[in-house]
Amino acid sequence: MKRLLRYTILFISIMIIVPGCSKDPLDITPDGRITIKEVFKEDRLIGAYVNSIYGYIRLYGSVYYPNTMLAVFSDEAHDSDDPQDSWANSSQWYGGMLTPTYNPLDAGTNRESGIKWNGQYYEDSWAAIRKANVFLTEIKNATMADKGEQARMIAEVKVLRAFFFLELIKMYGGMPIIREPLPDDFDYTKLKRNSFEECAAFIAADCNEAIAESALPYRISIEGERGRFTKAVAHAVKSEALLFSASKLWNQNNDLEKWKSAASAAKSALDALLANDYRLHPNYEKYFQGSSLNSDDKETIFEIKNPNAVYGGNLFFLHGIPSIDAGKAGATPSQELVDTYDMANGQQAILGYQDADHLKPIINTASGYDDNKPYVGRDPRFYATVWYNQAFYGNIWGNNHYVASFIGGIDGLANLRSRTHNGYYLRKFIDPVLRNGNIGNVRWKKYRLAELYLNYAEAANEAYGATSEVYDAIYAIRDRVAMDGLPVGLDVDQMRERIRRERQVELAFEEHRFWDVRRWKVLDKTDKLTTGIAWTKTGTVFTGKRIVVDRRLAWDNKFLIFPIPLLEISRLPAFDQNPGW
Repeated sequence: MKRLLRYTILFISIMIIVPGCSKDPLDITPDGRITIKEVFKEDRLIGAYVNSIYGYIRLYGSVYYPNTMLAVFSDEAHDSDDPQDSWANSSQWYGGMLTPTYNPLDAGTNRESGIKWNGQYYEDSWAAIRKANVFLTEIKNATMADKGEQARMIAEVKVLRAFFFLELIKMYGGMPIIREPLPDDFDYTKLKRNSFEECAAFIAADCNEAIAESALPYRISIEGERGRFTKAVAHAVKSEALLFSASKLWNQNNDLEKWKSAASAAKSALDALLANDYRLHPNYEKYFQGSSLNSDDKETIFEIKNPNAVYGGNLFFLHGIPSIDAGKAGATPSQELVDTYDMANGQQAILGYQDADHLKPIINTASGYDDNKPYVGRDPRFYATVWYNQAFYGNIWGNNHYVASFIGGIDGLANLRSRTHNGYYLRKFIDPVLRNGNIGNVRWKKYRLAELYLNYAEAANEAYGATSEVYDAIYAIRDRVAMDGLPVGLDVDQMRERIRRERQVELAFEEHRFWDVRRWKVLDKTDKLTTGIAWTKTGTVFTGKRIVVDRRLAWDNKFLIFPIPLLEISRLPAFDQNPGW
């Protein structure tokens, strides 16, 4: 990323003037600076302008105030800051405090640095889109010395525009499709929103043009350039956009043509990436403990180094175990997530619940699951994701260490931010070297190959039924961890349920579940509460009791998408507010 960073610093230092309304300091500058027209006369400045667009990519991972993960805002996890810290964003979200003037996910500032943890999603997305539109307009008149580089940049910026537009509509629904910078005298009172379907088609078109550009590579091996968007990213963005467009939230009539388009996009992505040497990483656990800098990583499509929350550097401290000097328990996996993991023989352990509080599980007795030994013989991804009572943590300071999350144990349940409230701790992402207090090199994997397999399986099942190709896509994921396959002869509904469970397991804590339950319109079934297990110890015998950990209010239909900020609604009278807000 050295050249990318160098160009960005250069761009910040020159402070150019860009046409159009914005509060961006890169656009509105004091007298005496160069204009945007002059920028596009010099190759170095053009490169710097492109790099500045990347600065709007939001952070992912442990970045939600105060240092928590998106998983705690879904049924994947509970945040240990709740309920004792009512100011924590998770507590506010659980209390249904999302409004058109306040979004708990979009708030919070690092008290020491003053840097926003995350946020300004709406404003930043539009700022990035506007910058992309300025570039795509001005580059037409530029005469760069390297025409191949110019063509690559054009394709790259089209993917950037598509990416930011997708992030925007996932949160807020359909938005106006704006392809070029708006003039200063533009009448914003007449600006209207396009449908989600139209927005997804716009995203796909940008991605298709980028994919067709021979100058845009599938993978970048030069270290200083690795943070750029590629053809592989274009495929991933297109696949996700069409999958969302086909899903129930935006496809109320279940138009099968939308599912066919989503399946085709995912299949094309898989074929192209496999042909360009993308492969699933051989080890699921270790994959999340490193970065694509590792030579054995052929799975990552795009990853982000988080400079704010030091993702990977101190994750063990922010989402860890008190007996290993963690500062807080953080995002602790829910019982609902634990129940989703199959047995290693491929059979479902828990089929559902007999009661609304999830305290009486429906056990699949044929699976071999033993409720007295619930952590024996489970999907290997369970052991790579969750620390549970009596799990072997590792050799710490010369001693074998086991998690003691039973009541009264050193890691046991307590109403403290440093302790689990549900009996579990986060295992995924924790680099083994961090057990001895060292700093790792973990980066957030925004897009990876496994997601494309799951996108294809879901879309193809809805479009064509549970065909052999759907089974093969799921097997590709399960084979990595030596999991047995799925039962033969599943119908569309049965396969849909298995695919959703597979996504929940494979993509746990990767910022998918929050959006998946919304596009599937099952929020009212998944997000009313989360549960855990309280273990007690008598002698050497452990007895577990399921408990309700939290009850939440952010589950009815209005929470399926965020409200448009009130200030924006007041400025744009032709803009319709989202339903329920």
